Amino acid sequence: MSRPTTIAWAALAAVVVVLGVAVLIDREPAPAPADTAVAADRLVRPDSHRLTAPADERARFVEFLDFECEACGAVYPIIEDLRRTYGDRITFVVRYFPMPGHFNAERAARAVEAAAAQDRFEQMYQRMFATQARWGEQRVPADDVFRGFALDLGLDMPAFDSAYNSPATLERIRADVADGLALGVQGTPTFFLDDQRLMPNTIDDLTGALHRAATAA
Repeated sequence: MSRPTTIAWAALAAVVVVLGVAVLIDREPAPAPADTAVAADRLVRPDSHRLTAPADERARFVEFLDFECEACGAVYPIIEDLRRTYGDRITFVVRYFPMPGHFNAERAARAVEAAAAQDRFEQMYQRMFATQARWGEQRVPADDVFRGFALDLGLDMPAFDSAYNSPATLERIRADVADGLALGVQGTPTFFLDDQRLMPNTIDDLTGALHRAATAA
């Protein structure tokens, strides 16, 4: 399969210029767990959300993200492009990491997790990034907006509402955050390839790492 398109990279570059943000906002080295097995356990839990499930898994790519983070939104189409290209060989895993300064980030994660309870994780995950400009960077609760997304997806609304407001849903999200903190995650997006944290300085660094993992003999 071919590597991700140059058109996608150009699109991301344009988005980053317009937003005036860095795509990778957390470039400082972070302490790694002393025990590699512990790191692996914390990176991917049995209940972690997988966007791909390749029969011939060559590697696992994990992203800690915040649905309200502009940098996450900017890199989202690139991750989707990478997933289309390498999803038959790399397992793409999403972990929640809502940042405290983002008013609706935790709410967005709750909505995605509530949709996941009805097997609509991917659809709600995509909806959040597609509409980020509509509800992000605001100090007004977006509960009704997210409920509208659930309606659009045809979810069972009593079940969605119950999961959205459930302490167990919040606990599930905060468990991801706890794992991220233990792994040294300090900002979003933060990437790991297998048990190693990726520290790409350029988009080519990121795609190159996945290409090598996917094509390794």
